[in-house]
This record gives sequence, structure tokens and C-alpha cells, in this order.
Amino acid sequence: MHKKDLLNNSSIRGQITTFVFRKNLNNKMLDIQKIRADFPILEQKVNGKPLIYFDNGATSQKPRVVIDAITKYYEEINANIHRGVHTLSQLATDAYEASREKVRNHINAKEVYEVIFTSGTTQGINLVASGMASLVKEGDEIMVSAVEHHSNIVPWQFLCEKTGAKLVVIPMKENGELIMSEYDKLLSTKTKIVAVNHISNALGTINPIEYIIKKAHEVGAAVLVDGAQATPHLKPDVQDLGCDFYVFSGHKICGPTGVGILYGKEEWLNMLPPYMGGGEMIKEVTFEKTTYADLPHKFEAGTPNIADGIVLGTAIDYLNEVGFENIQKQEKELLSYATEKLLEIEGLKIFGTSENKTSVVSFNIEGIHPYDIGTIIDKLGIAVRTGHHCAQPIMNYFNIPGTIRASFSFYNTKEEIDTFVEAVKKAKMMLS
Repeated sequence: MHKKDLLNNSSIRGQITTFVFRKNLNNKMLDIQKIRADFPILEQKVNGKPLIYFDNGATSQKPRVVIDAITKYYEEINANIHRGVHTLSQLATDAYEASREKVRNHINAKEVYEVIFTSGTTQGINLVASGMASLVKEGDEIMVSAVEHHSNIVPWQFLCEKTGAKLVVIPMKENGELIMSEYDKLLSTKTKIVAVNHISNALGTINPIEYIIKKAHEVGAAVLVDGAQATPHLKPDVQDLGCDFYVFSGHKICGPTGVGILYGKEEWLNMLPPYMGGGEMIKEVTFEKTTYADLPHKFEAGTPNIADGIVLGTAIDYLNEVGFENIQKQEKELLSYATEKLLEIEGLKIFGTSENKTSVVSFNIEGIHPYDIGTIIDKLGIAVRTGHHCAQPIMNYFNIPGTIRASFSFYNTKEEIDTFVEAVKKAKMMLS
């Protein structure tokens, strides 16, 4: 389309937010090579070797449709939203709000205004924790789990320091599962909010979220679910789960960095005060008094990350075209294969051995620091994560400095795992 045609073609918003790249893919065997061709970065070499990207738990790679959608926005629409009467502003607004509706549909939120755009999971958790300060008092209890990412620990510590509330921790087992019998004992009428991840970033454990939510609601507590590691692997149904808040990041689901989602039940979002003040989140401003905008704008002060908010919808379209049943099947096979092959290496121990886990293998080799393994295999073109993975309490539990974490996505292959295992063996031989 020529730019001169833009003003006469409002359908451009659909072109930005929707890409039909493959028909009838759902519920069929994935053609992994065709899938891999969607991701330009997978074609490059690192240190002279073909890239093997096993750091998907940190961020996923982006398909061409997502990359192109970002460019298309800046070339053909770029304008501020919600404020302009001119055509470009209206197109940008329509595309942005269409993306919000895609998110609502994807997670099955009841109302579109229950979907708040954020900069990512961390901001979403901080927004809720900050707002809860008006609802929590000294002697109340905030509950987290032993397998949380730091971003679902520290904001609640801030809240406890501010209000005098107490932080309570659900303990874990050796296999990385939470001890539900202890959770039951810890719950009480003092519990005001339970904040727990859907899937552990460090261990891959899938937590029993439905049970946690049900029991918390029985004592009147709200529940925030950190879905950062879950949304790449499954479609959360927030109404079916019954959670009060659900947060996730775009960059882990093949979308851009710098954008994320906070879902909140309408009644809870109405109880929380605004997180930031400025433009967009107001209804009327005078020097005497300011009144706030309705949901969702009450929590979206200032010019948002418009392009990435729009393109988040493109990423969601892409994953739904691939199909989450297909994604889960592929990743389950990769997890099983990698686990079997790695355990053949003498001295290797896997941390996080729950039967109910996603495609993450976190491991160490006896007598070797994880950083050293990661450094050597990087020279062979293999990207993994080493360290504590922003989950130091887990590492303290196992009395280790960190782990080597290989996290797989649907575009990875068993052949890549074979190369990875051989690289780990080589690194072990060099470091022993």
C-alpha cells in the first residue's frame, strides 16, 4: 500500500494487528522447519556455529510477522492515541484497543476494561502491591511461595515494610513442588493476598493454581498469579481459574519487550488507587481536586508503549495460529528427550523434578560451577542461562550458587538437544 492511500483505508489497523500466515495449522503435526523459518534470528551463527537458542525462559525469539508489524506501525500509522481527532491518531487508537480486545479474548477476561497495559510482569505486580497498601494493615499477612521470581517477592516486601504486614512463605519440596498441606495450615483470616507464580522460571514446576485460588478465596484472600512463565506454554482462562489478578509479559510470548498485561477483576481494580498520575488517567483536573478516569485508563498514565501494545496482539495471533495444543505437545517431547539425554552424563543433577512441569531443565554437574559450563557452550553457539535466575531463595534451599537452565520453545528441535548434550559433555571434560 502506498502511503498516499493510508488516509482512505482505515483497514490498515487490521493489517497491523492480524496476520494470516498459515491456514489450518491447529491440531496438526507441526512442520518444525517451516516454523523455524518464521524466526530470522535462528538462521544466524554465533561464534561461527549455528545458533541454538535455549534461553526461552528469559525471552522468546520473535517471528517475522511481529518484526514486520513493528516496522509497519512506525512507517504507516505512528501517532499518539486517545487524544487526536486526526486520522492517524484514530487509526492508532483503533489498533491499540483492538489489541486489548485480543488479549481479553485470549485470556477470557469478562470485560475488556479489566485488561491493563503495563511495561511487563514486574510493573503489573508492583502496581497491585502498591495499591494494596490502602487495603492492608499491621498484623495482616501477605503470602508468597518458595519458588517465586524476585519480582513476585520484593514488591510484597515493600508492602509489608510500608504497612506492618507480615510476609508468609509456602514451603517447597526437594522436587520443586509446593507443600500444599503447609499452605492449608498457613492460610487464615489474616491472609489478605496470595501471590504465586503459575510456573516456576527456575525449575519449570507447574503450580496447582486452581487449588491455591480456591483455598485462598475460602478465607477471603485475593490471589495474584504471575503468569510470565506460563503464557508461552498455555492459554490461561482467568474466569475459569477465578484469580483476582493475572500478570504476564509480551516478550516471553514472541512479542516485543517493554509491554505486558495486568488482568484484574473489575471490583478489585476499582478498589485500588491509581499507580501513577499524569495524562490519560484523569477525568478532570483542577488545582483543588482531580478526578480519575474509568477503567482501564485509570492505570495507564502518560503516553503508552503504543507500537508494542499493538504488536502484542500480532504475537498472540501468531501463537494461536500455531496452536497451544501443538506447542505443548512439541515442548513435552523436547523436555522428555532432553531430560533422558542429560541424565546419561555422570555427575549431572537436575533440580526441579516434578512430574507436572514445563519445558525447562535446570541442572548442575558435580564439582563444576554453572557459569563455567555456560561460558564454554556459548563458544559453541549455544545460549543457555546460568546463575540464580532471579530466584535466590530456591538456590539457597538447594545450597547451590545457581544452575544451568536450558528452556525450550516449540521452535527448538531434538537435533539441537543432541548438539547441546555433546557440548555439555565436552565442557565437563575440559573442566574436570
